Amino acid sequence: MRIVAIVAALLAIAILPAEAALKDGADAPDFTAAATLGGKEFTFSLDDALKRGPVVLYFYPAAFTTGCTIEAHDFAEAMDTYRKLGATVVGVSGDDIATLDRFSVSECQSKFPVVADPNRAVMKAYDSVLVPLTHYASRTSYVITPDRKVIYSYTALDPDGHVANTTNALVAWRSAHPAAAR
Repeated sequence: MRIVAIVAALLAIAILPAEAALKDGADAPDFTAAATLGGKEFTFSLDDALKRGPVVLYFYPAAFTTGCTIEAHDFAEAMDTYRKLGATVVGVSGDDIATLDRFSVSECQSKFPVVADPNRAVMKAYDSVLVPLTHYASRTSYVITPDRKVIYSYTALDPDGHVANTTNALVAWRSAHPAAAR
């Protein structure tokens, strides 16, 4: 039933324009939340991650659904590129931590953390709630620089494009900020 509901919602909103609510230049809201990497749970802090460099924060509707699995694989395959750019990647969904423990190992291939946001606090702060199914995140990717600015945002139900677009945004930012810590 869960998959049927997600598919129905995705079809219903397919005709709506895709826009991330936080615009380029906006301040990125700080958050701390339960996360998992390779099935090992920890507390993820955006503030701590930004101390190491830019962060690619991506929201996805639900673990183990087709599009979300494709997107997780895409991000996992691109992790060497993100590391070379000095960036951290983290995914966020409304799934519980037990589900994400499994997802982080199988679909994320233990290459980047995923945050559990069952109360949708992070999704709401980033205005990345899927309408009309507000229990789920929209498929939105943000690139956030260490000064806490959103320099790129992209919303599209199709998982293709999120990795290429965020990578391109990071490359452009690095070119404009060569002195930024890597």
